[in-house]
Amino acid sequence: MSQKKRFLLRLDLKLYEVLEKWSSDELRSVNAQIEYLLTEAARKTGRWKEDKRQKDTKQHKMNTQTQDTSE
Repeated sequence: MSQKKRFLLRLDLKLYEVLEKWSSDELRSVNAQIEYLLTEAARKTGRWKEDKRQKDTKQHKMNTQTQDTSE
């Protein structure tokens, strides 16, 4: 398991409520939802570089999902 950096994050109450609902809709904790959103934003802007192992795992998951939907 990768190490996690702990830090305090202050959010506007309305924003937290939006994140709480959104994370519930996607069956995640608020913390996991924030991490997911930040990771996706970093990927889209080219700031998140995946190592080869992560790319292989991601590709395998995509291939498995494609096979499941085509059957």
